[in-house]
Amino acid sequence: MARIAGVDLPKNKRIEIGLTYIYGIGISRSKKILRQIKLNNNILVKNLNDEQIVLIRNILNNEYQIEGDLRRLESINIKRLMEINSYKGKRHRIGLPLRGQRTRTNARTRRGHKKTMAGKKKAPRK
Repeated sequence: MARIAGVDLPKNKRIEIGLTYIYGIGISRSKKILRQIKLNNNILVKNLNDEQIVLIRNILNNEYQIEGDLRRLESINIKRLMEINSYKGKRHRIGLPLRGQRTRTNARTRRGHKKTMAGKKKAPRK
């Protein structure tokens, strides 16, 4: 099993898919990395030799921010937005959607479970 950037890659998947298990690497970045080291996309992770793993590690360490560094950078950016009192920072602070979505209905992911209002009655039917 290959361990890259502190992540165990699944051994029975193709390397281009296996690399996407690393935070900060999607399928397009994975393909780009494999093109850089001239490696076939269809090789399974378990069939990689040590040289190829070292090449992948070197590219990831030198060119990309991944895993812990990227998570840290993301949280620092969110904290900065909250400190400068920007609109997005305020929305982060009170746990509402940031990008203009409606909140009267929906937005359950950010707002949490529905709280039933006591004494609120439905409109009478006609």
